[in-house]
Amino acid sequence: MTPGSTYNRRERPAKPALTREGIVAAAVAVMRAEGVERVTMRRLAKELDTGPASLYVYVKDTDELHAAVLDELLAEVALDGEGDWRDRLWAVLDSYRSVLFAHPSLARVALVSRLSGPHYLALVEAVLARLDEGGMAPGQAAWAVDVLLLTATAAAAEHGSRRERPGATREHEVLTESLAGVSPSTHPHIAALATDLVSGPGPARARWAFDALLNGALATPRPAPEETS
Repeated sequence: MTPGSTYNRRERPAKPALTREGIVAAAVAVMRAEGVERVTMRRLAKELDTGPASLYVYVKDTDELHAAVLDELLAEVALDGEGDWRDRLWAVLDSYRSVLFAHPSLARVALVSRLSGPHYLALVEAVLARLDEGGMAPGQAAWAVDVLLLTATAAAAEHGSRRERPGATREHEVLTESLAGVSPSTHPHIAALATDLVSGPGPARARWAFDALLNGALATPRPAPEETS
């Protein structure tokens, strides 16, 4: 080895030590620049100048990595708002929906992952606090928080994915035309509601769905536990 090469090797700055926080931060940066589909162990290993095997010491697999990235983004959710408890609950869920809407791929992650990160737990706590403030029984609130978050997640995944897909506008037009063209003799209810079925896009329809779910949860007690023989 030549003296020059020995000098370069010794003077090269040491790589920062790997940490879970550093890996997740790098994953968030890749996601923002290239999309969550590019957040893989191999891609991150290249970004961090290491081998993929080194990452598995800190993150079990790609699914856990995507869940960690999602939890970091949930720090952007506004956990309170103005108005009465119902308005402030809607503000939390609408903020959550907006964060996922901006990242449809992560909304799909939220649909299939059991989240448990600190920002997700803060979100659940905020929803439960508003439900308690509104007088919902604890057992009903424990189940309602799941339904409310699932509905918001599904809406973000659906509408965000449509926005990303080429031809989504034309698909909506085709649906509208199909509904308008049905025969009252074969589909009387669709014919009568053809315009309403595709009406109210945006926050108004989302808020109505929220109110419908919330009213139902408030009025529906939990079933009695099943007896085991």
